[in-house]
Amino acid sequence: VQLQASGGGLVQAGGSLRLSCAASGRIFSIDAMGWYRQAPGKQRELVARITSGGNTNYADSVKGRFSISRDYAKNTVYLQMNSLKPEDTAVYYCKTDQYGMDYWGKGTLVTVSS
Repeated sequence: VQLQASGGGLVQAGGSLRLSCAASGRIFSIDAMGWYRQAPGKQRELVARITSGGNTNYADSVKGRFSISRDYAKNTVYLQMNSLKPEDTAVYYCKTDQYGMDYWGKGTLVTVSS
């Protein structure tokens, strides 16, 4: 399974970005899809996750600002990010799992200027 993320970039504080991540390859039964981020000098952390059944969970720091969605037919997950803050600056990675194996995308950089 390969994951291709896109949509990162530079935005001013208060702005919005939409990330996309498409899965391809030998896809049989993808379970959850999610977004993680890693800021400089910090550990990678969960941002948002959506299960195969549509259940979602978010990091407390993004609740009310970010929204995750999924196109099951296209094996694509989206992350709508609104009211962005400088502390949201990080490399964002998408992740999925299939049959107990984790797959990660290469990451897309989001930079929020103050």
